Amino acid sequence: MADGSSFKPSSDEKSLLRRIGQGETERFADLISRYQPHVIRIVSRRVPADQVKEVVHDVFVRAYFSLGHFSESVAFDHWLAAIAVRTCYDFWRAKKRDEVPVSALADDHHRWIEQMLAAQSDDEFRDQVRKREAVEVLEWALKQLSPENRAVLTLVHLEGRSVQEAAQLLGWSVINVKVRAHRARQAVRKLLVGS
Repeated sequence: MADGSSFKPSSDEKSLLRRIGQGETERFADLISRYQPHVIRIVSRRVPADQVKEVVHDVFVRAYFSLGHFSESVAFDHWLAAIAVRTCYDFWRAKKRDEVPVSALADDHHRWIEQMLAAQSDDEFRDQVRKREAVEVLEWALKQLSPENRAVLTLVHLEGRSVQEAAQLLGWSVINVKVRAHRARQAVRKLLVGS
């Protein structure tokens, strides 16, 4: 099943894809039912909960119309993951950013920001991030970022993916991902310090 592996498609997947390509378009429903949990996991980490269903639908629509470009040199789930990440990226590009002033944050969030700025080590930072307030502040900060910076920050810094993997998922060059990752860190730091 869809585990993010980099293996080539199974013979079952190849047969299913071939049948769809030969006009049995109703067989695409088999791919949807097989990979929907995989796509939901990816999308639900990147878009607001009330938008997940719509974005997942968009992922499968894009996948269907892109089947002619699928190369059997990669696993189908990996190819689909790249489409899902790009669809989430496009969601944020299309969505007008809702500007939320720092003053709208609760006192707990302001205290958390002050603690984070005072923290001197990565260990202290990781401990603080686990708190509920940290998650809420992070969500607020992510909404303030450009779609490009948000996508890179999520992939590289929050999910711990390599720069090369992020570049592959986004369809960008490795250099572009490195530059964006640096800019995203600076933007978040500026948001937190500026508050």
